[in-house]
Amino acid sequence: QELRGEVWAYASSVMCFVGGQLLGDEKELLKWSYHEWDYRDFKPDALYQAIAEDFYAKYLKNSQASSTHVFVYLEIAIEEQPVGRLLFELFSDACPRTCENFRALCAGGVTSPRDGRELTYKNSLFHRLVKNGWIQGGDIITGKGDGGESIYGPTFEDESFSVRHKGRGVLGMANKGRHSNGSQFYITLQPAPYLDKKYVAFGQLIEGTEVLQRLEAVPTYNERPTVDCKIINCGTFEP
Repeated sequence: QELRGEVWAYASSVMCFVGGQLLGDEKELLKWSYHEWDYRDFKPDALYQAIAEDFYAKYLKNSQASSTHVFVYLEIAIEEQPVGRLLFELFSDACPRTCENFRALCAGGVTSPRDGRELTYKNSLFHRLVKNGWIQGGDIITGKGDGGESIYGPTFEDESFSVRHKGRGVLGMANKGRHSNGSQFYITLQPAPYLDKKYVAFGQLIEGTEVLQRLEAVPTYNERPTVDCKIINCGTFEP
């Protein structure tokens, strides 16, 4: 939170801090350690990669075990070309009904009581991109941005405004006014305090920053992406 936009402009996947200050990536850390302590490291990069992946998996497992938070993923394709995965942490303790709606739409297997169709984000589009604002998807009915349906019925109530839009990657429910949440959602591209207490935020992007950048860079016409940005797969993430 203290670094704010600096984090999202940071190119490397490794961040090293000394005395609470951002030093740089692992190469900068090795330069610093040599300069300060005459230390050289000869271990292979593959070893550190394995250690990092193991620690990350343990972190996710511990997070699930110590809280009610769940993790879900969206696999994205732009112009039919897979570009990677967005992984979200859902704040189920703050917004249990909202999180369960999103989780169920990611997992699939729920049918609409109105027409029996499966309710799922799979194969749905991101239909709106507001530059420096947010990217929006989840119209699982028409894909045009004028439809959607929740697992509870056409819409459900605003559950809580306790999660603030204080950074990039905040996940929230799009609506058409009070208590009109369906399946449409948005992901913020920067802090958006003007959305607080108007839209229910319930999750945070924790992996896939480069995928969000790819989506953000897509050309638009009247806030509509000019190429298809599709969720090609989705589900509950198990570390």
